[in-house]
Amino acid sequence: MTIDTHPSTGTAAAVRSEPDWTARRDRHRAAADELLAGHLRRRAARQAHPVHDFLFTYYNHRPNQLRRWHPGFGVVLLGDATREYRDHPAYERVVVDGQPGVTVSRRAALDRLGTVEFVRDLLAATASRPPQLGCFGLHEWAMVYRTDDSGVRHNAVPLRLGHDGTDAVVESLQLRCTHYDAFRFFTPDAAPRNAETLTRRTQIDREQPGCLHAGMDLYKWCYKLSPLIESDLLLDCFRHARAARELDMRASPYDLSEYGYSPITIETAAGRAQYVREQSALTTRAAALRQELLNRCTALAACLTDTQITTGG
Repeated sequence: MTIDTHPSTGTAAAVRSEPDWTARRDRHRAAADELLAGHLRRRAARQAHPVHDFLFTYYNHRPNQLRRWHPGFGVVLLGDATREYRDHPAYERVVVDGQPGVTVSRRAALDRLGTVEFVRDLLAATASRPPQLGCFGLHEWAMVYRTDDSGVRHNAVPLRLGHDGTDAVVESLQLRCTHYDAFRFFTPDAAPRNAETLTRRTQIDREQPGCLHAGMDLYKWCYKLSPLIESDLLLDCFRHARAARELDMRASPYDLSEYGYSPITIETAAGRAQYVREQSALTTRAAALRQELLNRCTALAACLTDTQITTGG
């Protein structure tokens, strides 16, 4: 296919020369390798990590997938080096001024339209609400409320206050979780203590921008939309998810001193104030990333819907 306009959008093609895009790819790989180094060392040594393993178990984007650079939908890559994408099912081959190239195909994008629209709507709804900063990270406490050692999720790590002390904290504070994918892991005794019952069906009505996990999930939405979303944004969202996970676990009931983490003692007024300060800083960062991803999803949905109408689907 020879193009003057992008085959998926019908607009002027964003064309990247081989030296340009391979430099971007190499920078991405170097940054990803730096972020992944600790995890890969521990994995090779079969060493578990109660904080960072979550980024590769709950979030199921594999390290080699994170390393792979994608330019995003609407970009044409030129040059012989594009052979690494030629057999990728989401890409199609093109020719620009006699040079071979590749781009994410219209069909691959249309296949993801439902996901694009869901993510757009969820992010827009989340961004429309004021942040709530009064949960104090109690979801991790609610996940071990009234359990014994066999019921503790991170059972290789001791509870900082023991079982009785952990239960007492949950009973002294109101659970205000707004994130279904945290709430669904509450123990049976903890779930009724939450301010409201959360369901998957009402997720879009409850997500709010102060929630650490809503910010962490920006990484999930990026990789679920890959390769439509460029890898620079994916990596930024991964960095944010890692920072949010660290705050999440520092405020948890676990004693993580062996791993170099000082606790945020949310059972005290000073600890709760510290948590809110750090939560607020992450909320600001998440808002910027959420808006970037929302802008891309909005543009993608509009482009794909217009293309469907123009071409008859």
